Amino acid sequence: MANIASQKKRILRSERERLENRRYTSALKTQFRHLEDAVKAGEADAIATAHSKYVSLVGKSVKSGALHRNTGSRKVARATRLAKRASAS
Repeated sequence: MANIASQKKRILRSERERLENRRYTSALKTQFRHLEDAVKAGEADAIATAHSKYVSLVGKSVKSGALHRNTGSRKVARATRLAKRASAS
């Protein structure tokens, strides 16, 4: 355990930040599952809604620093590819 006051504060702060990042990444996984479920069901409006929610959440995650910019772009591209493939079928 740290003896220096500023280091104790830093430990608490990094734990808060870690939990916030976990909330974002967990929500992303959940939203992607919703998108996959909509694709399996084949409902066009549900796919569009799930895709827009997912892309929005990825943007927020990148902006907050929970995800790297390139990771966010990769996730959006993957979701878009999935949604377009479903709508084309």
